[in-house]
Amino acid sequence: MNKKIILLIGGPSSGKTTLINHLENEGHICYPEISREVILEARADGAEFLFLENPMLFSEKLLEGRIKQYENAKKEEKPVFIDRGIPDVVAYMDFIGDSYPEKFTAACEKYKYDKIFLLPPWEEIYTSDETRYETYEEASKIHHFLVATYKKYGYDLHEVPKTTVEERYAFIINHLQD
Repeated sequence: MNKKIILLIGGPSSGKTTLINHLENEGHICYPEISREVILEARADGAEFLFLENPMLFSEKLLEGRIKQYENAKKEEKPVFIDRGIPDVVAYMDFIGDSYPEKFTAACEKYKYDKIFLLPPWEEIYTSDETRYETYEEASKIHHFLVATYKKYGYDLHEVPKTTVEERYAFIINHLQD
């Protein structure tokens, strides 16, 4: 495995967390999605839906956290799998139609990932919960914004098939050398 920082991206409820957990169970270094942490911290501070109430503050917190994840991953001696990356922040801001400061695009240009695996929308596994408030239709639209954003920053996206977690895991491991 000569790839160092590997991202799993996709809209809400596309199987990223399940796959990250499986990768971790197989002995790989994995960093979880940080948006749930940001959401729960905001709720503890009295903001029920920070992304909806103050998308810029939410996005700045995500950007900061994802940059920290990237910097920590660079220090690892083995490859690191990360649930979502820095360009996700820009994709979500574009999805809601908000503008953002230059530091968002500068971060996308500065911090580059080695490999991107895209998990497509999958209605059969879609669920919502206390931190996932998007509908399946919105999740599908987010997917298109993610694809456009990552391509804009020059990434090749490797679409992971809709199949069992074990087969998705095998697909990723088999395609790390591409």
